[in-house]
Order: sequence, then C-alpha cells, then structure tokens
Amino acid sequence: MMEHIPEWVLSDDGRRITRHFPFKDFKSALAFANQIGELAESEWHHPDLIVAWGRVEALLTTHSVKGLTENDFIMAAKIDLLEK
Repeated sequence: MMEHIPEWVLSDDGRRITRHFPFKDFKSALAFANQIGELAESEWHHPDLIVAWGRVEALLTTHSVKGLTENDFIMAAKIDLLEK
C-alpha cells in the first residue's frame, strides 16, 4: 500500500511508517500537529508525533498487532490531506 502514500517511509523492520513535514516555524508545526490530533480523535487511531521547531514527524503503527494494518495506511492518507 506504500504506493498510495509515496512521501511516507516504511521502517526497515516493516512495522511502522513515518513522514516528516517541514514548517517555517514552531507555531505552524504545532498547529499542524493539533490538526493531526483532531483527526486522530475522530478516527480513533493515534499516531506518535514529534513536534519541533520547523517540523512535525508522524509515526504510524498498530501496537496491538505490533505492526501495520490497513488503518495505518488510511490514517496516513488522511493526514496527507490536511492543510499545512
């Protein structure tokens, strides 16, 4: 399913996908992370997020299966549709 989310990176062990989103400052990165948080709550699928000056890193995996499920790819595609 990686072909549907080309900017995401599959981990070497195949258990998670990650994407880095660049921003001009911390405030913009934080606002985007909050958009992801709202989406995550509505989807009941919560990525790990790292928010720093000028970037957000989103990491998706399904902890209950210790790997990836279709829901991870759906969530990644929905995150890609958020306004930056």
